[in-house]
Amino acid sequence: MRLKLVKILAFLAFSGSVGQAQVEMKSPNSYGFESVKTVSCTPVKSQDRTGTCWSFATSSFLESEAIRMGYGPQDFSEMYVVRNVYKDKARNYVMRQGKANFSQGSLSHDLIRVIGDHGMVPESIYSGKLEGDKKHDHSEMSAVLKGMLDGVLKQKRLSKKWMKAFDAVVDTYLGVTPQQFTYKGKKYSANSYAEDMGLDANNYVNITSFTHHPFYKNFVLEIPDNYSNGSFYNLPIEDVQAIVENAINQGYSVAWDGDVSEKGFSSKNGIAIVPEDSEREDLFVNPGKEKIVTQEIRQEQFESYSTTDDHLMHLTGISRDKKGTKYFLIKNSWGEVSEYKGYLYMSETYLQLKTVAILVHKDAIPARIKNKMR
Repeated sequence: MRLKLVKILAFLAFSGSVGQAQVEMKSPNSYGFESVKTVSCTPVKSQDRTGTCWSFATSSFLESEAIRMGYGPQDFSEMYVVRNVYKDKARNYVMRQGKANFSQGSLSHDLIRVIGDHGMVPESIYSGKLEGDKKHDHSEMSAVLKGMLDGVLKQKRLSKKWMKAFDAVVDTYLGVTPQQFTYKGKKYSANSYAEDMGLDANNYVNITSFTHHPFYKNFVLEIPDNYSNGSFYNLPIEDVQAIVENAINQGYSVAWDGDVSEKGFSSKNGIAIVPEDSEREDLFVNPGKEKIVTQEIRQEQFESYSTTDDHLMHLTGISRDKKGTKYFLIKNSWGEVSEYKGYLYMSETYLQLKTVAILVHKDAIPARIKNKMR
């Protein structure tokens, strides 16, 4: 997922214990947030200098799934999936003769697909960092890989060597992925570990909400990072919000994809709102009126590129401010950069306007909505 935010700081390393989604601390402003419902999740991480929020958000989502299913807190390797997606995107880019997206960004369904095809490994087995590396940084690697692929495309005829050469470059930067490994005294392959953790790619559903396609049907979402042409169920935005709320209330979490470029989005203050007056001085200090969001306004902003798929995060709870306004608690992947230790409170208005897509467990969808999906 490509970010419009340039500086991404990291302050928190994984502690190995469950971090409850509710952020029990006194509100640093006058919003007065109170938790309504939360889902257990693992501690906040940082994607550092990478555009891999999609992997961090979706891995965190699956770590909550593991807790929900009784497997206890896990630490899945974000970079194992990223490593496999780089290879997949390279093949797609070359086969499409460079007329495709090759970048660091992807979407939640790509991680789910990789797990179905290649399994998963723990972070302690494959971190994507070489000895001496303290942070993730894919800046140079990404540039080298893109240049290499463009060089390959200039050849009149492809050899069978280019993919091996590509793999060697990625291995140089991220390390070689293990074929077999021992974890907590048990021998695994990546596929057997994923199976042991109850990770089944068939359980998860992509959902979006736009009017240029019929509702309650699938379509391929036309955004740059959907390089693999993943299909999404298209639902009215009120159904999307109903799914999110039902998921949280039933103990499921949600992987969220949306736009974070608005004036009302502040990672520092830990708040995302759609204010009626975006110039008021106390924007992130006191709650105020927000704009009314309709399906038509959503569509306008999407088609004008005002809403783009900037960032993915992990939605883990529902809260209310002191005026009773509903908010969704979001776990970010930029380390502890907010006043809420890496979490944000996203108003339901922001969710209605700026959600591009969500990924949820199929059992988190209310029956009245699921029966309409075909």
